[in-house]
Amino acid sequence: MSALVSTIEHPQHEECEGQNNPFQYPSTVEALAIAQTGDINVIEKITLPFPKVNPEDLVVKIEYIGVNFIDTYFREGLYPLDHFPATIGEEAAGVIVALPTDPEVLENPYFKRQEFKIGMSVAVTTMGTDQTYISIPWSRAFPTRGVSTKIAAASITQIATAITFMSDAYAVSPGDTVFIHTIAGGLGLVFTQYAKHLGARVIGTTSTKEKAELARKNGADEVILYKDENVVERVRTLTGGIGVDVVYDGVGKDTFEMDFEILKRKGTLVSVGNASGPVPPFSPLKLMAKNHKLVRPSVTNYVVTAEEAWKIGGKVFNLITEGVLKVNIYKEYPFTTEGGRQAQIDLTNGKTMGKLVIRVSAK
Repeated sequence: MSALVSTIEHPQHEECEGQNNPFQYPSTVEALAIAQTGDINVIEKITLPFPKVNPEDLVVKIEYIGVNFIDTYFREGLYPLDHFPATIGEEAAGVIVALPTDPEVLENPYFKRQEFKIGMSVAVTTMGTDQTYISIPWSRAFPTRGVSTKIAAASITQIATAITFMSDAYAVSPGDTVFIHTIAGGLGLVFTQYAKHLGARVIGTTSTKEKAELARKNGADEVILYKDENVVERVRTLTGGIGVDVVYDGVGKDTFEMDFEILKRKGTLVSVGNASGPVPPFSPLKLMAKNHKLVRPSVTNYVVTAEEAWKIGGKVFNLITEGVLKVNIYKEYPFTTEGGRQAQIDLTNGKTMGKLVIRVSAK
């Protein structure tokens, strides 16, 4: 995982070059940022200089922010930061206010395919999104294709994760049995819907009957209440003692050992996150018992090139507009110190069902 890149260098505060860029940069932005790693109280809404605008960049006015577990990993120091104060966040959506000025970018075939223009709604995936304006390489912006910026901010990272983790990390096929931890969370619900779209049987865990019902409404075939049931025994019963083809585990430390018990011979564990903490070091010999595979991917390493961004971004919003995937937004928060803190508190307390977003400047 790459370190959070600071974008607080002073730009030149004049009109963008070219007739397509009449935007006058303000001198500052408002940001949810941290001056050091630590507990929830390190999050503050502060004023920073307007970000440096490079010739290959789009400038985007942010309307909505998506809240993700990775935000807590950076805030706590699990993932490294290279500068303070650091704006948090890696997912947002808004409107383009300035286009690149680099002639090579303007002639790039994938830039042309995206048909970027002033006023276009885009989703963005880059470190440091939680501020009023961001300047980003154009390949990190994805036209929303008619999807609202609220839905776009709630979906781009998680749907891109589902697409790549269910193709590149493990290719889910019709008839596979897929196991998803915390199935009623924002990512779990997307995983569930997409796995069903691919023809898989879906088993998952959650903590309450209410969450289990939501997971079933999103396509889950079987939902195990991990506080009340023995997960390993239930999976063995549901699979005739064989186990599941693949486990998607965003919990981490607390469920890691269990994953190997519920996987079938030659099954694959896709480690998605570290909600309970990182997995301790272990010997590769652990995989030998049933010829298991272990993958710890990052969606940012699946969507690197302009071609990959064009393909994956287009697929994300096509899946929404075609009705294949439904985005479940659980709660919206204000763009304040209190709102930023409460969003992370709620995300990590296990009581939410679906995606959390922060409203920045939407009309």
